[in-house]
Order: sequence, then C-alpha cells, then structure tokens
Amino acid sequence: MKRGIATIVAAVLALTLAAATSAAPSDAQGASGSAAKSKEVVTHYAYLGMEYREPAPLSLLKPAVIPDEGLAGVRLGTNYNNLAGKFLGLKFVLDETMVPQGGDVVAAAKKLLASGQHLIIADLKAPDLLAVADLPQAKDAIILNIRARDDVVRQTQCRRNVFHLIPSDAMLTDALAQYLVWKKWTRWFLVRGKHPADIEYANDITRSAKLYGAKIVAERAYELQTGARRVDTGYQEIQTQMPMLTRGVPDYDVAFVADETNSFGLYLQYRTTDPRPVVGTDGLEATAWGAAYESYAAQTLHDDFLKLAHREITVRDYEGWLAAHLLEMAVKHGNASNVDAIRKYITSDNLKLAGYKGEGMNFRSWDNQLRQPILLMDQLSLVSISPQPGFLHPTYNTDTLGFDQPQSLCKFSK
Repeated sequence: MKRGIATIVAAVLALTLAAATSAAPSDAQGASGSAAKSKEVVTHYAYLGMEYREPAPLSLLKPAVIPDEGLAGVRLGTNYNNLAGKFLGLKFVLDETMVPQGGDVVAAAKKLLASGQHLIIADLKAPDLLAVADLPQAKDAIILNIRARDDVVRQTQCRRNVFHLIPSDAMLTDALAQYLVWKKWTRWFLVRGKHPADIEYANDITRSAKLYGAKIVAERAYELQTGARRVDTGYQEIQTQMPMLTRGVPDYDVAFVADETNSFGLYLQYRTTDPRPVVGTDGLEATAWGAAYESYAAQTLHDDFLKLAHREITVRDYEGWLAAHLLEMAVKHGNASNVDAIRKYITSDNLKLAGYKGEGMNFRSWDNQLRQPILLMDQLSLVSISPQPGFLHPTYNTDTLGFDQPQSLCKFSK
C-alpha cells in the first residue's frame, strides 16, 4: 500500500516538473522552433481565367454569368491546403489572374511564366488553353485544365504539359450510354442544335451508341428560333414548336439532346410528341459535380463552399477545388514544391486523388485525362453514377468512359 502511494506521489512530481519545464522554454528550444519555422515549404500556383461572352440561360433560375465561377473553388481549395498544411510546415500561395473579355490571355500567361510561375490552374476554353500550352516558356509547366471538355485537346491536339481534371464530352456521353443500356433503353432519338459545339457533342452521342450497341433511330436538327420565349405568349410558341420537331419519329426510348449553347434543350422536356424522357445536355445529365450531390461526405464541400462564396458550387468550382487539392497532395507526398517533383507524383500510380467520388483518382498516361466516376443527375437529385455495373475493364473500370488507350489519337511530342 505504501509502495503504491509512493509511486503515485512520484508520478505527480514528475508531471509537475515536466509541466514547469515546458511552461518556460529554454533559448535552445526557441531557436529550434525558429529553425523549424524557417523550413516551411512554400508553394506558389496561379489561377488563369478569362471572361467570355456566355449565352443567356433559358431559365431565370440560372444566372447568366457568375463572376467568380471556377476561381471560388480554387480559393476554397487553397484555404483547405493551408489549414492542413500548417501542421506539416506547408504553405500555399494563390496568384489570381482574370483576363477581361477581349483581353490577351497569352500575354497574361507570359507574365505569369516570366515571374517563375509554372503551376497554372487554367479556366480557359480550348483555343486559349492550347495557345497558353504552346508557349515556349510553358514547355516545362504543369497546366491543370478545369474548363475545356473538348475531345480534341485530349486527342489530336493533346499537350504533354496539360492535365485534364474536367471530364471530356466523350466521357459524359459514355456515362449516359452505359446507364441507358443498363436500363435497356437502347433506341435513341438524337436532337441537336446547329452550333459546332452541338455537332461535336452529337458526334460523341453517335460514337457512344456504336460503342455500346444502342441505335439512333432518327436525328434531327433544331432550326427554329425561340426569341419570343419571355413574352406573355412565348410558352405557346414553344409548346407548338417542340411537337413539330419530334413528330413522325420511329419508336424510341429516349430523346438524346445535344444543345451545348443552351438554345432549346430545356424546352424538350414534357413537350415531345411521344411521352419520352430527355437525356444529354438537358434532362438527365452526365456531370462531374452537381448541387444535389451528397454522397461520400460531399455535403461538407457544399457547406464550406456556401460559407465562402454565398452560392451553390458549380462544376467549374469543383474542378478548381480539385486542382488545388491535387497540388497539395503532390507537395505533401513528394516533400517538395518544385515542378519536376510534382509532375513525377501526379503521373505515377501512387496518386490516389480524393474527390468525394468514393475512390482514388489518377491520370491516364496516354492523354493526361483524370480517371473519375461520372454523376448522372437531374436538376434535383442524383440518379446514378457511371461506370455502370457490368461495364468492366482489365485495369480501371473508369477507363470504359471516354477514350481508352487503343482508341486514343494522342501523340505527345518529345
């Protein structure tokens, strides 16, 4: 009993002495702390965006322009990075560049590169993305594409220094095609606009149909005007136009719409001659993110973004957040902030990028496209996630979406 009491007393005295010692740090301890702080790894990266003229939305519930779209996601990702980094001796600094409409994005990129900035999150359309990537000064840069979905920048116009976080159009149409085939809805009526972007998306629909054994029973182009949609009788005009467009079509399961310019697709729903679901760029959509998505703890990202930006997170915001998160992972695992170390990590099989999708994601070696599950959503809910059950691949099931290596036309220059 006495031995037990003595042991307790000794322990208390030892704890008291330790507390007193820690409460009054020596000069040596202070010097050690300063040395640790001086070893902080600082990583600089840039957001490069441009203000483009956007088509007016068909619905008043959708804003025509969100000034900080994409950028707000990068800001949130940077906040996350610094919150976690302060415990690891890491600091992340974001340099923001927004080029005004009609401005010179190439000149802005040259300025960034000249300042030593070689980690660039590019919120640019395909032509501007390629113009920046092709700068001699950008040869050794890492450019993270968070906006351009065009297949061409992953195929014949791919670039070694560009990494695509946003999924391609081919990935999106394949994701929808898998679900439709799984549902045994294999007869499609293709309705497209006349803009080049609409035609390119329609070509992807045709490709997906051939790949998965579906049949396009008819294809029609929307040629009419809906300029009077917001007058008092505009709905009557639309109510008449859509049955005209969809009349006399062979029996089909879904109307697959290609309306990248937001001209008419919304009006197909509930107005087709035959009562059929609408999928594609309207109706049931394939997307990297959605405001109603809440699986795999995604609600956390929604809540944090709402606090920061005071609005719902969009696809470009999500991709911006993901780009910043990717850089944080690369610096943390590579223990360095230089471009070569980051490139080595993000191109390796060790990359397991977490993005609230239920699995770690990494890049395809043949075109620098991020492998990822694709959400299938309507305006209010998650319907499914592709790849669908039964669509298998020897290495990654996500390689059933978009261009697998045998179909790739990408040839990186040396």
